[in-house]
Formats: sequence, structure tokens, C-alpha cells
Amino acid sequence: MQARTHKFILLVILGISLLARPGLTQTAEELIKSGDEFYARWEDQKALDEYLKALEVEPKNYEALWKVARGYVDVADLMTGSGKEVEKQKFDMYVKAEKYARQAISVNPNDTWGHFFLSAALGKKVLMLGKKEQIDASKQVREAVDKAIELDPGNDLAYHALGRWHRRMAEIGGAKRALGSIIYGSIPRGSFEESEKWLKKAVELKPDYINHHLELGRTYLALKKYNLASQEFNKCLELPEASAKDKQLKEEARAELASLARKGTSDD
Repeated sequence: MQARTHKFILLVILGISLLARPGLTQTAEELIKSGDEFYARWEDQKALDEYLKALEVEPKNYEALWKVARGYVDVADLMTGSGKEVEKQKFDMYVKAEKYARQAISVNPNDTWGHFFLSAALGKKVLMLGKKEQIDASKQVREAVDKAIELDPGNDLAYHALGRWHRRMAEIGGAKRALGSIIYGSIPRGSFEESEKWLKKAVELKPDYINHHLELGRTYLALKKYNLASQEFNKCLELPEASAKDKQLKEEARAELASLARKGTSDD
């Protein structure tokens, strides 16, 4: 009788313990769904927390891995403030994003998102490194973007990344490129025309995505197509916000329009 009583008490304690720690009773799929719900409400940190919990349950869950990579990039991008401490925190998050993206690729090399978020993490991280590391990483970024497009020709974000890659490479002028090649090795080539082509493709695939229009506008600036640039920046302001980043992107578009107005630039 006493033994049965003790067993009953232990079962009650175990039940209370499990109720107090609901994460232990949730599947990876349920935690990912919870993360998606937070993500849809623009609560990126809470979404990331749920995806990380999913990996505790199922460490090799591909969807959780690439969504954790995305989460670290998004949370880092939204960080405000300046100074070495903030920069270090952001850099550390981009490093983590790269790690999880590579893990995602190792689990499933044949899906677009692992490769895309590897390119995103590398692209963000490398801007905080030296010139030699930037050149080396630019080649890796291009490889990851190309693979993401190969696996899903409808991935608008990958075309966006390819457009930005071309503009960044094209901004390295002749003299800088020649000197840089001597010091750091060959520098990949890009062109503003290719940047325009691929950003227009991104817009075609997802016309309501504010960042596509913002970056296309910046490429038009580089091409001295000021009227088209103005149209794209105004489009950013017209579109409704659809993510946690969009408010800041709209502010950037306003700043670009104000700069154009001050300079009085036009295509004529």
C-alpha cells in the first residue's frame, strides 16, 4: 500500500514537472509552427527562440536550421545603436547564422533556403572584415546565391542578392580593382547592368517587397537613371509594411529621395 502511494506521488510530481516545462512535450514541428506565428507578427526574436527550441528536440531538422539562420540575420539587422559592443553583437549573430546555414546545407543540400541564408550571413559578416576577407567571401557568396537560384528559379530573394552582389563588385573601379588584385588576389567582376537585370527579376517575382524596390533604386542611381531611381524610392513609400524591417527601409528610401532633391538630379 505504501509503495503504491509513493509511486502515485512520483507520477503526480512527474506530471506537474512536465506541465511546468511545456517545451519538453512539444514536437519540433509544433515549435516551428509557433516560431512561424511569431515571425508573421514581426516578433523576430521570439520566432528565433522557438526555432532554437525545435533544434533542441530535433537537432537535424532542416527547416528549423535554416529558419534559425534567418532569425539571427534578421535580429542582427534590426539592432539599433552604434559602437564596438553593438558591432560585436551583430558580428557574432552573423557568425551563428553562417554556422546554422551550413548545418542546414549538410542536412539537405538540395533545397534553396540553406544556400540562400548562407549567402545572406556571409554577405553581412564580411562587411565587418578586412579587404582580403571581403574578396574571398564575395566568391563564396556568389556560389551560394547561384546554387540557391539553381535549386529554385522562383526565389526572389536570391535574385535580389545577386543584384546587390553585382552592384557591390561593380563599385570597385578600375584603379582600385587593379591595385586590389595585386595586393589581395583576383577580384570578382560585376556590372551595374547585371545588377539592374537581377533586381528587376526580383521585383517581377515579388512586386510588393519593399527592399527589392529600394535596392533597384540604388542601382538606378549608380546608372545615373535618376527618374527611375525616384520612382523606385517612391514605390517603397507607397507599399504597405510587411516585415519588421520595412519601417527602416522606408526611412532609407525617404533619405534617398531627399538626397536626390538636394542635388536636383534628373536624367536630362
